[in-house]
This record gives sequence, C-alpha cells and structure tokens, in this order.
Amino acid sequence: MEAMASLLDAAAAGDLVLLDPLSEESLLCALQQRFQRGDIYTYIGNVVISVNPYCSLPIYTPEKVQEYHSCNFFAVKPHIYAIADDAYRSLRDRDRDQCILITGESGAGKTEASKLVMSYVAAVCGKGKEVTKVKEQLLQSNPVLEAFGNAKTIRNDNSSRFGKYMDVEFDFKGEPLGGVISNYLLEKSRVVRHVQGERNFHIFYQLLAGGSAELLQRLGLRRDCQHYDYLNRESCSLPGVDDAANFRAVQDAMGVIGFSPAEVTALLEVTAVVLKLGNVQLSSCFQASGMEASSIAEPRELQEICQLVGLDASALEQALCSRTVKARDETVLTSLSVSQGYYGRDALAKNIYSRLFDWLVSRINASIQVKPGKRRKVMGVLDIYGFEIFQDNGFEQFVINYCNEKLQQIFILLTLKEEQEEYVREGIPWTPVEFFDNSIICNLIENGTCGILAMLDEECLRPGAVNEDTFLGKLNQACAAHRHYESKETQNARRVTDASLPPRCFRIHHYAGKVTYNVTGFIEKNTDLLFRDLSQAMWASRHPLLRSLFPEGDPQKVSLKLPPTAGSQFKASVATLMKNLYSKNPNYVRCIKPNETKTAMLFTPELVLAQIRYLGLLENVRVRRAGYAFRQLYGPFLGRYKMLCKKTWPHWAGSERAGAETLLAELPIPAEELAYGHSKLFIRSPRTLFDLERRRQERVAELATLIQKIFRGWRCRTQFQLMRKSQILIAAWFRCHAQKHRYQQMKRSALLLQAYARGWKSRRLLRELKVQRRRQQAASTISAYWKGYQVRKTYKKYFRSGASARLANFIYRRLVQKFLVGLQHNLPPLAVMDRTWPPAPYKFLATANQELKDIFYHWKCKRYREQLTPQRRALLQAKLCASELFKDKKTLYPKRFSTRFQKGEVAVTVVESAKGGHDVPVCKKKGSHKMEVLVH
Repeated sequence: MEAMASLLDAAAAGDLVLLDPLSEESLLCALQQRFQRGDIYTYIGNVVISVNPYCSLPIYTPEKVQEYHSCNFFAVKPHIYAIADDAYRSLRDRDRDQCILITGESGAGKTEASKLVMSYVAAVCGKGKEVTKVKEQLLQSNPVLEAFGNAKTIRNDNSSRFGKYMDVEFDFKGEPLGGVISNYLLEKSRVVRHVQGERNFHIFYQLLAGGSAELLQRLGLRRDCQHYDYLNRESCSLPGVDDAANFRAVQDAMGVIGFSPAEVTALLEVTAVVLKLGNVQLSSCFQASGMEASSIAEPRELQEICQLVGLDASALEQALCSRTVKARDETVLTSLSVSQGYYGRDALAKNIYSRLFDWLVSRINASIQVKPGKRRKVMGVLDIYGFEIFQDNGFEQFVINYCNEKLQQIFILLTLKEEQEEYVREGIPWTPVEFFDNSIICNLIENGTCGILAMLDEECLRPGAVNEDTFLGKLNQACAAHRHYESKETQNARRVTDASLPPRCFRIHHYAGKVTYNVTGFIEKNTDLLFRDLSQAMWASRHPLLRSLFPEGDPQKVSLKLPPTAGSQFKASVATLMKNLYSKNPNYVRCIKPNETKTAMLFTPELVLAQIRYLGLLENVRVRRAGYAFRQLYGPFLGRYKMLCKKTWPHWAGSERAGAETLLAELPIPAEELAYGHSKLFIRSPRTLFDLERRRQERVAELATLIQKIFRGWRCRTQFQLMRKSQILIAAWFRCHAQKHRYQQMKRSALLLQAYARGWKSRRLLRELKVQRRRQQAASTISAYWKGYQVRKTYKKYFRSGASARLANFIYRRLVQKFLVGLQHNLPPLAVMDRTWPPAPYKFLATANQELKDIFYHWKCKRYREQLTPQRRALLQAKLCASELFKDKKTLYPKRFSTRFQKGEVAVTVVESAKGGHDVPVCKKKGSHKMEVLVH
C-alpha cells in the first residue's frame, strides 16, 4: 500500500489497514467518524468502502473528475473515482484486463456506484464521433435495464432485482469499442407477487403513466394502476419519482442504443401481455366424472390478449385450463383445477417476462458488441446482490448467498495472490497467512454428488411424490456430519436445543454469519415448470417477438427432456462468472446501507455492524495486514521523512534506497519491523508508521519555527534595504523635480517677455498697415465717383429720350412671356365637354386669352373626331341630325304629326349632299313623300 497519511488516526487517513487496535468496534467507529464528516468513502488497501448518504453530495462534479484523473490512488482522498481511474490506467497503460466488483445489500447504493464508475470512465477516455456514440450506448443501457429489472422494495426505491455484469471493451488507445452484458437470476416471482408497500418492476408503472393515449389504446391498457392484479390493485406512485418522464427517458435511451420503432412497439406489446395476464380470472366447474375443472370467468381480457399477439382465444383458453400428458404412445388431455390454472397462468407470466428480459439484454448486446477480429482490452463491472439475511429466507436468498460465498472466495484468494506476488516481486520472504477458507461452504452447496444444489435437482427430477420434506430429509442424511450445516433433526441427534431453528428449515454457517433457510417453495422455484401446452400456444401466436421467446413450443421440435433447473442454471452462470473474474485483475467496491429509513446522513451502528460482518470487512483488513501492513516506494518515503535525519536533510545525493536505509538507521526502530524490497520499503506494524508520523510532525514544527525565524530576518533585511533604496530614489527624484521646476519657471518668464515684445511690434506694424489701406480705399472711392460723374454727364441726353418706350416694351413682353409660360402648365383637361379656361391676369390680354381658348377648344374637338371609329362617327352624325331636325319643334310635334310614328315607320337615309359631295342624313316616314333633311 502506497499510503500518504497526513494525520495519525486511520479514520482521518482514510485507510482501515492502519487502524490500531483492530476490532469490529474500532472499524465501526472509524466508519462512523468519517461518515459524520461527510467522507462516505474509505479504503481497505485498494478496496473502496462506500456508505450510502441518501442525499446528493458535491463530490461528482467535472472538477472532481479532473482531480482524480491520472492521479496516485492514495495521493488524494478516498473516492470511487480513484478506483475507477486506477483500473482504467492499469488497463490502458499496463495492458491488464480489469474487473470492478460492487457488492452490498439492497439499498446500499450498488447501482449508483456502477453508474459512477461507468460515467467516470466515459468522461476520461478518448473523444470522437464514433467513441462518443459507443459511450452513449453503454451509458444509455442503464436506464433501459433499470426499467425492466429494478423495482421499489421496502429497503430501496430503485432496487436491482437481477445481477448484472458488463464487460466494456477498449482498443489499444484506451477508447471504448463496445461491451457485453450478462444478467443473473432475475427475480421473476415479483411479476406475479410482491408484498404490500413494494412495487412491481418499474416498466409497468412507467408505461401506464407515460404512454400516450393512442399507445395505451393500441395495447388495450388503462392508465389506472388499480385495475391490474399484478400491481396489487393499488396506486404505487413514488414521491419524487416521475414515472412518465422516466418512460420518455427509456424510449430515448432505446433510440440511442439502436432499437427500431417496430422493436420498441413489440417490446411494449409483450409487456402489456404480461400485465393483462394477471387480470385473467378462472372459475371452478365440475366435469361429468365429478372431477374439478376450470374455465375462463371473463373472456374479454383473454380476447384482448389474443388480439394483441395474434393468437386464437380458444387455443390460449385450452392451454390455461387443461394440460396434455403424453404417456408412451398415448396423449391424454386433463383438465386443471382453479389453483393449477392460476399456477399455470402465473408461470406463463413469469416466463414471458424473464425471457423478454433475456431478449432485451441480448438485443442491447447486439448493438454494443465489438466486431470480431479487433484486439481488445476488457474492463468488467459487476453489480450484484449482497449477502442477505431476512426473517424468512427462501430459495432466492440461498442462491444469492451462494454467489456471495463464491465472490468472498475469489476475493480472499486474489487478495492473497496479489500480496504474495508483491512479496515475491520485492524479494521479501512470504509467510503463509492464516484465514478462514470458505471453500468448505462452497463445496457444501455446489458439490456435484452430495451438494445441496445437486440433491435439490435430484429431488426435483425424482418420479413419485416429491415435496420439501423429502428434500430436507435427504439433506439431513447427507450433511449431518458437516460442521457448517444444521437442522432440527441434526440438533436433536446432537442433543442440542435451539428454539431459533424451526422445523422445515436448515441452517448454513456462512462466512458472514448463520442463515436459516425455509425449504418451503424450494422444489417449485427450482423446477420452474411451464406446461408444454402454454409454450406451444405462445409459439403459435403471430407476434414475432413473443413467438421467438418460446422456441421449444415448435411442435416439430418437441422434446421430452426436462429443461435445466433454476439452481443448475445459476450454478453454471456463477461458474462462468468466476472463470471470467479469475482472468482479470479485481477491484472491489463494498457498499454499506447506513439506516433502514433512507434518511439522509443518518448512521445506525447496529445495522452497519451487521453489514460489516456480512461483507467480511474485518477479514479483509486482517488479510491485508498479514505480514507487513504498510509499504511504500523508496522515493516518496524518503521525500516525506528525510527531515528526520541530518544526513538526508535537506538533500540526499545517493540512491533512494540508501537514503531510506540511512534515515531509518538513525531512528530507534527495531529491525524486525522493517523489510527492504527491491523498490519498496515494508513496515510491519501500524504503530511504527504512526511513530514515524509523530516524529515527522514534531520535526515539521521545529522546521517551521526555523523557517519562520529565517523568514522574519530575511523580511526585515529586505524591508530595510527596500526602504534605503526608496529613500535614495526619493531624494534623487526630489532634486530632479526641483531643478525641473526652476528651469520651467525661467523658461516661462523668457517666453512671456518674448511674447510681449513680439506683440508690441506686431501691433505697431498692424496700425501702420491699416492707415495705409484706408488711404488707398479713399483714393479709389474718390476716383470712381469722379469717373461716374463724367460718364453720366456725357450720356445723360441720349439715355433719357427713348428710355421710357424701351422700358415699357420690355415690361409688356415680359408679362406676355410670363402669361404664356404659366398657361403651358395650367391647361384644362382634354375632355370635349370641359369648357373651362384660366382667366386673363391682365385686361390687355383678355382678347388674346379668348382667342387661345377658342383655338384650344377647336383643337380638342378635332382631336376627339380623329379618334372616333367609323361606326361611332355614323352614330354621332345620326344623333346630330335628329337634334337639328327636332330643334325648336318639340312643342309643335303633336300638331304636325297627328299620328305617332310606329316602330319601323321612320327611316334615316344618308344621301349625298348637293353641296360639297358630303353624305347628309335625311329622315323620312314610310309611305310618305315628305322628307326632312338633317342638318350636317
């Protein structure tokens, strides 16, 4: 451990390996002191302990990311960013595959810790369009998996109900290429049953709250959660959680990952099928033989399901209410009771959801997987359930605790392996460390012949009457002599009385404590039976996604072989996971839940102490402290403690190791407390380190006093020299200023005298020039007047004789010109009916103005006539003829024509005039010789 503690107590140093004395109480006290100071992270060597604060802290900002980027693991305060950075740099620079194991009980903050690790790695790795796309896909897989795999429990509002292991793959430059996600043991029983105060998986509530009205109508869903049995028919809104907004976030995340709209729709349709299955109710009836049978009580819900997935309602009803049994060559259809029908319905819902979740993980992997052929480095992040001890522990707690036993085993082995490798690398003799080896417990559970899982599988596959009692009896026979197993029967055989161990239960002494398991439900949950009729019904649907989830339903691929049990599948998954973890360099994050009420910054010692035992933290410290508790490179050690020796202070000219040896030789430290490796110094006891720190603090105080003394003397001398220089400078500047001032005064006086002299001379010259100019102007004026007088006198008689006539003629022409020019701009309109004309401005122009008016009017008429068409001209001539004909004769019309003209009796004829040869219109009554000539 390359530690750099600044204080003596381990709580302030942040590393529990330096805790002295070491006990559960001191470890708990150190965690509590740090938590109350706001330090939620603590080290055990390179293991990070994270205590959930249940509130937001300002320690995850971009500035913090830069602070922990490429820093020494122990040179900064404990933080999850430090372990993420150390793992990333080891992967990038040392070409070592890494894995980060995050464990803890529900509500301890495992999911948030995995998000922080992923976000930090995404922030510090390379940039670029393709790299950003891969990082976004990796990060956006979290909200999708949380929606389908997380739920609210009594302990946690966002509890992961599955184990997740993500391998993030990088290229040789440390830029992410993609990843692979593995999931373990989804709690599918939650789909059909959860206790009061908890919720089903988030996706059901998000879909109902955030789905549009059109989407819900297409899926046949109602927005009210109380309508659905699988949601306990209760409103389960969480304070501070917006399910509608989370649903939109899930949809956006699917788009980023690469889901097509058709895939999203199909996914939501299958989710709706699971939700609606809970509302399918069965009713009891009796056959003719008197045996109980079941039928669908309300077919409407069943029809909506079948319509949604393209399935015949009668086929699904038959699969839910009956079962086909094949015996040799015969096929028998047997009816199911109501309880059996409900079991089949719930088993179908659980299998659909579980397989849908597996498909979802596979689909995400298809988007983020790396193309084959590329050289890759891998960083794995494991977010899996921690050790669980409840009031009533069942099959789920059994396999979860088995997984934690395997993780504890790999932790101890890899930690000891790392310790041993470092000792060998530094040339320090390795002493075997005594520790509790939990392989005996792992063997009790996973042994292939007499292990608990093997006997459970054997009991599930055994023909005949099988129940939990026979399974417990077989366990008591096979494990009676095992010191980590006990039950009521084995206690009675040993004549031990223990009221805390009820019947139908067995107890295993795990590394973290004793856990009592109730065998009720072990057989059913391990078998995980789904009737073949239901699989075939799902395969017969026309929904592509639902059909693909049940390949065993294909009638052409019918197999009488029983599917593997849940226990064997989980055992194989754990074995694969352990193999994967053994191939990588491990990094650990142990999460602790500080209180049961999820109250911010509340620390409950009893609860935390139980988790310290579950996580085996005390065992971790003891393993880490085995041999030498402290180790550090010679360079940093010499740089920190060189002031303790006069030979090494202030500078050491030799090698770093020789300097450390010289320094420690001057100090009263027993030789057995020290060991010198090739590049590191090893110190056995934390007390020795604390003694070094105490001496260093005392020496630092002495050096600080010395530095202060020297600094004060230097400051006084410097101040005096500065004042002396300032006085000399001020005197020089003052003398310079006085001389400059005197010179300026003399210069101003000289300039003033010069100005007055030049002014007097200029004014005298100006007066002389003005007198001379006035004389010249007077002479010019007199000369001009005299010449004018002579000219006027000579031409006076000629000018006066014709001046009046010429002046009058000029005025007359000017007035006429002004009149004509003004008339040019004020001509009246060109319409022939307009007789307006501007009046004459003067009386002598009246006659000319009248002539101009007549000329203009005749010109307008002539212009108007020239524009007429022949037809219009003839029409106007006829009108003119009629006007002339009847002029002054209208009063005599009744006397001259006793009878009125009838239609067609009057004709107008154009005849040629005798004079001039022009056409003249005449008017003639038909049948009469009288003719009136129209005046032209």
